[in-house]
Amino acid sequence: MNNTTINLLGISGSPRLASTDYVVRDGLDYASEKHGAETEYITLHKRTIGFCIHCDFCVRKREGCIQKDGMEEIYERLLWADAMLIGTPVYQGNLSGQTKAMLDRCRALVAANPAALRDKVGAAAAVGGDRVGGQELAIRSILDFYVISEMIPVGGGSFGANLGGTFWSRDKGADGVREDADGIMSMHRTIDRMIVVAEMLKQRGDTDA
Repeated sequence: MNNTTINLLGISGSPRLASTDYVVRDGLDYASEKHGAETEYITLHKRTIGFCIHCDFCVRKREGCIQKDGMEEIYERLLWADAMLIGTPVYQGNLSGQTKAMLDRCRALVAANPAALRDKVGAAAAVGGDRVGGQELAIRSILDFYVISEMIPVGGGSFGANLGGTFWSRDKGADGVREDADGIMSMHRTIDRMIVVAEMLKQRGDTDA
C-alpha cells in the first residue's frame, strides 16, 4: 500500500471566478478524493501581481522579489507543494496576462534558490470559449515554465489528454466546462499521471535521504 501523501497546489490564472476556477477546483477535488492528495487552492481573481520589471534585484540580492504584493503567498505555497496544477483561460490564443505575470515573477524564487522548484511535478489546464481556440498553446506555455524551472511536466497521455486538461466552455462559464465530458476526462487523466509521477519522485527522495 502506498502511504505517500502528495501536497498539490492548484492555481487559477483567471481574473474571474468562472470556468477556470471550476476546472482547477474540480481537479483538486478529484486528486483529494481518488488519490488522497493534500490540496490548496489559489486564485488570481482580485489578486494584485505586478509585472516583472527586470530590475535584477532578485538576481543580485538573492532575497526574493523587490515587489511585495500578492506573489508572497504564492511563493510560500509553491515551496510547500510537491506538485502543482496551473489553469488559465485562453486570451488571444494563449494564456492570460495574469497567469503570465505570475510565472514571470517566479524568477525571483528560483534566483534566491535555483533548486526551489526542482523535481516538483507540474500539470496544466486551459479553457477556451471555442473548441479550438488556443488551449494547447496556452498549456505549452505553462509546461515551458515547468521545464525552465527544472520541474517535471506531465500530460494525460495519448488519445484524449495529450498535454493536459483541455476544456471548451462555449462561453458559458462554469456551466460550460461542467458539461464538457471530454475536458473533464482529460483533466482527470492528467491528475492521475501527475500523482503517479509525484509519488515516485517523493518516494525516491525519502529513500535517498
